[in-house]
Amino acid sequence: MSITYLTQEGFDRLTAELEEMKTNGRSEAATEIAEAREKGDLSENAEYHAAKDAQGMLEMKINELEKILANARVLDESQLDNSEVRLLSNVTIRNKANGKEMTYKLVSESESDLKNRKISATSPMGLGLMGKKVGDLAVVETPRGNLNFEIVEISIG
Repeated sequence: MSITYLTQEGFDRLTAELEEMKTNGRSEAATEIAEAREKGDLSENAEYHAAKDAQGMLEMKINELEKILANARVLDESQLDNSEVRLLSNVTIRNKANGKEMTYKLVSESESDLKNRKISATSPMGLGLMGKKVGDLAVVETPRGNLNFEIVEISIG
């Protein structure tokens, strides 16, 4: 099993999501199946089959989250080094083509959220930035060609 590194916030969010699925999600799935079962012949009951499929998907998601959390390690940001880009680093980069600066936080795949500028360390951008130091040039491979970014600042927290 692969280890997933999470922030405390990410760990708490996934734990709450799992608990919600196990309690309310399972209860709702059971109710939907019971209501569909009351509508007659199960062999031709599309609502019943849809409810059973939804229940199966829910159980699959629960299983995935349980695996992630079982192999999760919560990182203490106060113990991390900011001399180079690592998981949980906040990194400010400058696009060499247009001079635009952006700041991103590198997180695990399960915590990535582009709206909040959290990118996965395993994404093309994350892979291009990992291990770089201030002043280094990061080359990010994209389908449209390589993008070049200068590492401007690295911080933790």
